[in-house]
Amino acid sequence: MGADDDTAAIAGQRALVLGASGNVGACVVRQLAAAGADVRVLLRASSSTNGIDGLDLDRRYGNPFDPGTVAAAMVDRDVVYYCIVDTRAELRDPAPLFATNVEGLRTVLDVAAGADLRRFVFCSTIGTIAVERDGATVDEDTPFNWADRAGGYIQSRRQAEDLVLSYAREHALPAVVINVSNPYGPPDWQPRQGVFVQMAALGKLPFYIRGVGSEVVGIDDAAEAMLRASVRGRVGERYIVSERFMSHRELVTTAAAAVGARPPRIGVPMAVVRVVAGAADVAAALLRRNLPLSRQGAWLLEHTSPASHAKATRELGWEPQPTEHFIARAAQNYLRRSRST
Repeated sequence: MGADDDTAAIAGQRALVLGASGNVGACVVRQLAAAGADVRVLLRASSSTNGIDGLDLDRRYGNPFDPGTVAAAMVDRDVVYYCIVDTRAELRDPAPLFATNVEGLRTVLDVAAGADLRRFVFCSTIGTIAVERDGATVDEDTPFNWADRAGGYIQSRRQAEDLVLSYAREHALPAVVINVSNPYGPPDWQPRQGVFVQMAALGKLPFYIRGVGSEVVGIDDAAEAMLRASVRGRVGERYIVSERFMSHRELVTTAAAAVGARPPRIGVPMAVVRVVAGAADVAAALLRRNLPLSRQGAWLLEHTSPASHAKATRELGWEPQPTEHFIARAAQNYLRRSRST
C-alpha cells in the first residue's frame, strides 16, 4: 500500500475519537479533519474543546464510560481512536487511575468488541516499555523489567494495554497499540509533559536536571502515527512512537533559545530532586492533598532510556521529524499565549 492509498483510506474513514480534549487526541482530530475524514468526537459537557474549536465535527456529549452513550457514539463508525487517559502519577491514592485507565476502558472495549470496526487504535505510553540495561536500546519485544518500581500510574497503563491486547486475542477486536513517548508541540492548553518547556520559555526555570532525559516526539508526528496505524497497523501489535532520547538540559535550553529567553544554567543533581520529592510526599501526607512533585514522579523522570522506533518505521511507514522543531513551536506558543492574557 502506497502513500496515496494511505491518504485515501484515512480520508474515507468514519472515525470516532475518544479523548479529543487532550493534546494527542485533539491533534488526531485535527489531522483527520484536514484529511477529509468524517469525524465524530464524544466529550463530557465539562471537556475543554480549545484544541478542536472551529473544526467541522459531529460532536456528541455524555459520559464516555456509559455503555449506552458509547454505543450510540460508535454507531456507523469504522475506526475508533482511544486517547482517554488519567496521567496523574502524583496521586497519593491511585484508585482514580485504575478507574479511568482500566475500568473505564473496559466498558468501551465491551462495546467496541460488538461493533463492526476496522481498527481500534489505542494510545498507550512508552512507560509500558522496558528500560535499558547494560546500554542496550529497548524495543516492543524487550521484556518489561521494572514492575517492582512502576507505581500506580504505570501499573494502570500496563493493565490497560494488556486489556486491549486481550480483547484483540479473545474477542476479535481489531486493536493496535501505539506507545507514545513524551509529546511536545502546540497548542497544549493544559501542559503536563510540556511544563518544563513552558517554564523555560517564560524565563521561569533557572535550572535543568543533570544526567537525566527522556524519549520525545513531536505532537503532530504522534498523531500521524496513530492515523497510519489505523491503515497499516497489525492487529494485536504494539508500536513505539518516539523520535529519540533527549537530555533534560537539551529540552529546556532548546525551548529557551526558541524565544530568546535566558537558558537554564544551574545543573541540579538528580539526588537533590529525590530529596525534594521525598519532602513533597511527606508534605502531601500531612496536608492530605496531592502535590505536583512526588517520589514516584521523580523516579519516572530518572528511569527512562533510549528506545527504538524501527518497527513503526518499517511497518507503518512512520518517519518522525526532529522533535526540537516541535519544542521550539511549543515554546513560542506558550510565550505568545502568556502575553495575550
